[in-house]
Amino acid sequence: MAGWLRSGRRRAAGIAAGLALLLVCMMGSLLFGVHTYRLEQLWTAYADFAGTNEQLILRTSRVPRTLIAAFVGACLAVAGCVMQVLTKNPLASPSVFGVNSGASLLIVIGLTAYGSSMSMVNMVWVAFVGAGAAAACVLVLGLGIGGRFDPIRLTLAGAAFAAFASSATSGLILLNKQSLDAALLWMIGSVSGRKLEHLAAVLPYMAAGLLLAMLLSASLNVMALGDDNARSLGQRLGLVRLLAAAAVVLLAGSSVAAAGPIAFVGLVVPHLCRSLVGNDHRWLLPYCALTGAILLVAADTVSRLILMPKEVPVGVATAIIGVPFLIRAARGRSHE
Repeated sequence: MAGWLRSGRRRAAGIAAGLALLLVCMMGSLLFGVHTYRLEQLWTAYADFAGTNEQLILRTSRVPRTLIAAFVGACLAVAGCVMQVLTKNPLASPSVFGVNSGASLLIVIGLTAYGSSMSMVNMVWVAFVGAGAAAACVLVLGLGIGGRFDPIRLTLAGAAFAAFASSATSGLILLNKQSLDAALLWMIGSVSGRKLEHLAAVLPYMAAGLLLAMLLSASLNVMALGDDNARSLGQRLGLVRLLAAAAVVLLAGSSVAAAGPIAFVGLVVPHLCRSLVGNDHRWLLPYCALTGAILLVAADTVSRLILMPKEVPVGVATAIIGVPFLIRAARGRSHE
């Protein structure tokens, strides 16, 4: 599958157009919502800060949620693309590694133990630890005979762990109803109420995951040809798979920690980008990062405008987009 943009010049132009579109979406996210602001107000919020309500909202709410949406969208999309190669499953997404369920379980355990005294920053770290531990368990369970990596076993192990963690999470919420509201707000997936320190806590892991995924792009191209072909071309499959799994854990774990388990971004975006640039991961991964950021920033902006003055969590908005796509892809029309 070559994609619509077949030449390097067109693909580079597509990157430039995507960056421009992302900038427009981010400006829209910063300026529009329950309260609408002007560009000059955004400028003075930093250049001439006077502590007004408008400036405080822009600096402490709009800017953090826009930046977090962009980074989380990029990371989830790249993680989904890597997962689809790693598992040889075109419907794979970061949830296959159990990161969503593991993070949710540990968050609920933390809320049960500490209640309202648990800060958002602490929730970020607890979620990241839970996501990483869950992914490690799934990787161990997914190893085949002789320690070989088995994509089918990995998918089944992820599904089994997700079912177990979801049941345990539901049980804890029923036993401790005081944690219900806080847990549900986080588990739906939202970038509302986040601050820059939440992004700063996970940004190093996001950057490391993105860099590792980009460095593996050529190896992912070889891996996509099949195990036998990859070995004949000198590919060290075990090492590449381990590094790819590490990239997914860093990307998905940090994203879930920052914004909760936002669904379908990692599923939808790689398919859309393949229709543009084909299966060359040297172009596909950057396109996924850019498109994922655009999608989540735009979805967050729309989600706050639908039912004003109330807001719809962005996780609900992405689910509305993703469910029809999942049905279409499962029927075999959207993937090779």
